[in-house]
Amino acid sequence: MERRTVLLADDHVIVADGLRSLLDRHFELLGSVGDGIALVEAAKRLKPAVIVSDIAMPVMGGLEALREVVALGLPSRMILLTMLDDANLATEAFRLGAWGYLLKSSAGEELIAAINQVLSGRAYLAPSITRSVMSSLALRSSGDRAPRLTARQRQVIRLIAQGKGMKEIAAILNLSRRTVESHKYEAMQLLGLRTTAELIQYALRTDYAGT
Repeated sequence: MERRTVLLADDHVIVADGLRSLLDRHFELLGSVGDGIALVEAAKRLKPAVIVSDIAMPVMGGLEALREVVALGLPSRMILLTMLDDANLATEAFRLGAWGYLLKSSAGEELIAAINQVLSGRAYLAPSITRSVMSSLALRSSGDRAPRLTARQRQVIRLIAQGKGMKEIAAILNLSRRTVESHKYEAMQLLGLRTTAELIQYALRTDYAGT
């Protein structure tokens, strides 16, 4: 089972102190840093399962740090925190490889839920901006030529992008879990994708993620 380790990055001392206290009660908190460069260095050294990072930080921001973490092939999954209820910013974050996008105005329980969801292999997007992000992604991808997937494969991809697990999808579609996994595998083969993370990111770039 994947280690429930977390690295925190936030340059606001009061905010970071509160987040450290919250995270330390639920996960193994490996440390806290105050800028993107320190984040990348700590991620290389500690290899946390999840990185919770502010977007606006000095020296190097959260998006730039995300790009570095992905480029280095590190196993960490990043959740970005921001004050900005901005669908375009969230869309860009997922395009770069983020696993989660959360508003700082959210309750602490939502952050814990988001981390647990990401640890289980499902992306997390703040509910308040989900519809706006999906609309933005659909507009961006409207001119793309997508591989021909079956209606059932598209349903499965859409539900995965919405954070549903295999058992939930099976219940929603009235199928066996094995059948759902088969549709997922066949779709990934058609799309040339290797992992669930890549499938989620693909879905978030296309209208398959729409509701």
